Amino acid sequence: MGHIDHKEHSPVSVAFGLITVSDSRTEDTDESGRFMAGTLKDNGHLVSCYRLLKNDASAITTALREMLKDPDVQIVVFSGGTGLSHRDLTVETVSPLLDKFMPGFGELFRLLTWETIGSPSIMSRAIGGVIGEKVVLCLPGSLNAVRLAMEKIILPEAGHMVREAGR
Repeated sequence: MGHIDHKEHSPVSVAFGLITVSDSRTEDTDESGRFMAGTLKDNGHLVSCYRLLKNDASAITTALREMLKDPDVQIVVFSGGTGLSHRDLTVETVSPLLDKFMPGFGELFRLLTWETIGSPSIMSRAIGGVIGEKVVLCLPGSLNAVRLAMEKIILPEAGHMVREAGR
């Protein structure tokens, strides 16, 4: 069975948990979180929960574990906390919890970023993987980065990722 066949047997609607990690954003100023939620809903997906957290490893771990326990969440998407700053620790916090890494997610994101902004793409630390049967994706927090990932990777592959992670 090829990837086309897999996609045909994949869910059309997927339930997401969204986590924004930022020391400066509020729910009112979280453009990336708002964009993700709106885009997912506009494309027939569900947003089961949303959290806005500071760059704090304990808070990130707690929120992720809560979403992983939620039977209504199939994919958890983080935006923010993936940069090079000493405050950015989403990748360091989430990586050790992954059962499987999905290197192609970060690689494709960086390629698409390269095509958009060029060499600054080397600073992207976007990652993806699976914990249990749930997909976990970590994106930069900028609206442009979130838009790129949503439109070019997440929306086209959400159902397929969920199907494969649950097999």
